[in-house]
Amino acid sequence: MGNRISSKHKPSSDSQTRSKSEPSHSTPTSFHPPNRTPKQSTHTPTPSSSPLGRVLGKPMEDVRSTYTFGRELGRGQFGVTYLVTHKLTKEQFACKSIATRKLIRRDDLDDIRREVQIMHHLTGHRNIVELKGAYEDRHSVNLIMELCAGGELFDRIISKGHYSERAAAELCRQIVTVVHNCHTMGVMHRDLKPENFLFLSKHENSPLKATDFGLSVFFKPEDVFKDLVGSAYYVAPEVLRRSYGPEADIWSAGIILYILLSGVPPFWAENEQGIFDAILRGHLDFASDPWPKISSIAKDLIKKMLRADPKERISAVEVLDHSWMKEDGASDKPLDIAVLTRMKQFRAMNKLKKVALKVIAENLSEEEIIGLKEMFKSMDTDNSGTITFEELKAGLPKLGTKISESEVRQLMEAVRFLLHHYLSVTVYYNLYF
Repeated sequence: MGNRISSKHKPSSDSQTRSKSEPSHSTPTSFHPPNRTPKQSTHTPTPSSSPLGRVLGKPMEDVRSTYTFGRELGRGQFGVTYLVTHKLTKEQFACKSIATRKLIRRDDLDDIRREVQIMHHLTGHRNIVELKGAYEDRHSVNLIMELCAGGELFDRIISKGHYSERAAAELCRQIVTVVHNCHTMGVMHRDLKPENFLFLSKHENSPLKATDFGLSVFFKPEDVFKDLVGSAYYVAPEVLRRSYGPEADIWSAGIILYILLSGVPPFWAENEQGIFDAILRGHLDFASDPWPKISSIAKDLIKKMLRADPKERISAVEVLDHSWMKEDGASDKPLDIAVLTRMKQFRAMNKLKKVALKVIAENLSEEEIIGLKEMFKSMDTDNSGTITFEELKAGLPKLGTKISESEVRQLMEAVRFLLHHYLSVTVYYNLYF
């Protein structure tokens, strides 16, 4: 699941939180989007005599009766992804196992239901991971998905060594194809970022697959969305202003393209509040290295994808039709090695944040998850907005986390990021809106 950026100032009724044109984001039990027929799961249904699951609303079934669980592939806020093998066919898949005890809020339940619905709806597209089946038992929801064994986007780029505008254009083409397919099917992704794209295999010509639809929603052309979701570096300015539509996905794809060509995001700061300020200012740096060596046609596309006004922003179809995106439209001359170096550093920083989240999340009880924001506040004893070594050292034991002083030091930067992840939007809106 992606990041749901929340503010503490929430009106008490739907009439206060939604404009007339803004859709409800709750998902009906039937999971049927308007005017669409849901695509069928590939797993075998269990007898209807089984009790109904509270999340998926269908008979419970034990995923382990069909699949053998192997090693852990990844971990998120709500669950763990495992390598699984079908007991009969021996075919391997990825299983996203979500602990139902952690699905406390109604929004959490709706996100899972909608993710299943949307993934079934999008099944069949080359660049979108396929959902094979959804199971629910008394302890978890298990999503069986196509296994993407080719690794992450940045890892593939860095390992190859040779990297050019043409390679970046091919990757961008696949990413924007996902956006185009989603928008054509009435789906807005809302959390496009490099970490959400994996290669299907290690083969040279392996397709790139979008893998996470936890924040995706169905939309109609007149819909206006207000909830704050996404990831800091990639969020569009209109999302921060709480009035947005599918154009926000183009912005996120434009940010990814900027990173693919330079190794770093265009809007950078030490914390999320600073990043949001930079996004709203909208200054794009094309003067620093390596931009003087990047083609003007590539920069033209980025500028059109990152127009501050979503009405002036280029569409997915127009991106795919841009001359730089055409076959052999971009140069195959190797980019400066510094681009790969910066990309490697940016990737390492993001992985450190994931490790920090994993270490903390593994030591939180259900009650502590509910009070996570307050606990970060309580760690910041001097109300400075950052956590010192001593504050972190004193605060972690209160969460039941036992780690050494050296590990505390390693976690400091990542925990500071997490603090801003949960609190900075609230601070930002109190100050500026």
